[in-house]
Amino acid sequence: MRQYSPDLTPPWKKPKPVPEVPADPGLVVEEPGTGFCGAVIRCEAGTVTLEDRFGKHRVFPMEPRGFLLEGRVVTLVRPAAGAPVRPSRTASGSVAVPGARARVARAGRIYVEGRHDAELVERVWGDDLRIEGVVVEYLEGVDDLPAIVADFDPGPDARLGVLVDHLVPGTKESRIAAAVTSDHALVVGHPYIDIWEAVKPASVGIAAWPRVPRGQDWKTGVCRALGWPDNTGAAWQHILSHVRSYKDLEPELLGRVEELIDFVTTPE
Repeated sequence: MRQYSPDLTPPWKKPKPVPEVPADPGLVVEEPGTGFCGAVIRCEAGTVTLEDRFGKHRVFPMEPRGFLLEGRVVTLVRPAAGAPVRPSRTASGSVAVPGARARVARAGRIYVEGRHDAELVERVWGDDLRIEGVVVEYLEGVDDLPAIVADFDPGPDARLGVLVDHLVPGTKESRIAAAVTSDHALVVGHPYIDIWEAVKPASVGIAAWPRVPRGQDWKTGVCRALGWPDNTGAAWQHILSHVRSYKDLEPELLGRVEELIDFVTTPE
């Protein structure tokens, strides 16, 4: 007689196996159902407790295929007794250095265009910048950028990095950036009209950032299109509250900020 498997599910419908990962303390994972991202602090009785970067705790069942690790589906399992503690990571994805003290500030600086830009950089890269001793300052605008750079007087031991909004060919911003000629200053930018757009729409719970007609204040137009109150300050705090790590930002911004940090901290 033929022997049949009790599982009659066609092979192409069976879920692919996923890695089993020990839920070691410090392991940073995301629970996809809620979007909660945090480090493992406790594992007991079939559950795991995560702590996010704001100190909030959530308990989740350790179900098969229940978590994301660096964007990949995994199954968390209880760690072996005496397993070493894994290092946690900062919001930028760097390995955290527990107990590290902020370095004395470098002479070099990073300038960003606007308070919101500075707050976003602090949210994601703040831990790294403090360890590296890099101070971020915000500019009210870049119209006078060449004069601002000349006044800073960057040099080999005091490099200057500048992050500009909407730095695309043919724009006013691109012409201003091209006027900065110091070998010790680096001006880079992202393609977005405003730093708000550098936050992934899905992280904020919207399908896409609205298109705002020319001649209308972009932030106000966004608030109205999304049905938010005409309070851009409150809207920004709402957006910023949804940024938990680098995963909530567009790669066009991530690469530029990392480039500036490397430029300012790498000796000539």
